[in-house]
Amino acid sequence: MDGWARFRKNRLALVGLVLVVVLGLTALSAPWIAPYDPARQSLIEKRSKPGGKYWLGADEFGRDILSRVIYGSRVALLVGVLSVVIALAGGLVLGTLAGYAGGWLDAVMMRGIEILLAFPYLLLALAIVAALGPGALNTTIAVGIWGVPAVTRMVRGSVLTLRETEYVGAARALGAAAPALLRRHVLPNIVPGLIVYATLFMANAILLEAALSFLGLGVQPPTASWGLMVSTGRDVLLVAPHVATVPGVAIMIAVLAFNLVGDGLRDALDPRLRGSV
Repeated sequence: MDGWARFRKNRLALVGLVLVVVLGLTALSAPWIAPYDPARQSLIEKRSKPGGKYWLGADEFGRDILSRVIYGSRVALLVGVLSVVIALAGGLVLGTLAGYAGGWLDAVMMRGIEILLAFPYLLLALAIVAALGPGALNTTIAVGIWGVPAVTRMVRGSVLTLRETEYVGAARALGAAAPALLRRHVLPNIVPGLIVYATLFMANAILLEAALSFLGLGVQPPTASWGLMVSTGRDVLLVAPHVATVPGVAIMIAVLAFNLVGDGLRDALDPRLRGSV
């Protein structure tokens, strides 16, 4: 029974996958499905309630919330995907180097990784954004760098385990070079775990981007961002709760979707859990 067959048995994972697909299609087709320009303002219609002209209401500047939520999905997914690439690439290189080389290099690198892991995740991201400056690109870099230490430690642990296996020892005894060992015997066994982690990291990346934008250090206006929408909507929460609630629900659904898919992939790809799926 392959991994997809095991994944399909997890109904919650399938629900998460459907939500992720819908989210991706929404982001790709935003210019065609958004009812209005997300930056279009109409002060006479500010804080309009849901229904009628604006299905999900209007914000404090009279902008269509539905259109801004649709365009905000592009920012969330773009930051999420690119930050995952940064985190996996950096963590894979550092973790493989530390785990396979060992010795003083491993000790020095892991002490530095442990120092970074000791920082609260939001504080570390804030420090990186403060150094780079606000903006979508810098937010992506900050979220990606924040994820590197965790990926590094995970990859290092896997490499240390695989390095001591019999088949790797046999290949080494036959004269296989280190690059060949890593490419043929070590990295293929790490990929399933990285896929699972990448999916779960997407959820955290979307949440962290929203948090940075909420604090004013992420995506800058007038670009539509879910976190920024929640931040501006908190000032009118009592008179127009939909301004902050709608993007907040979008964040919750996106994070939940990726977490459900990640849990399903973990159950499908982890041989230790296959018997319980």
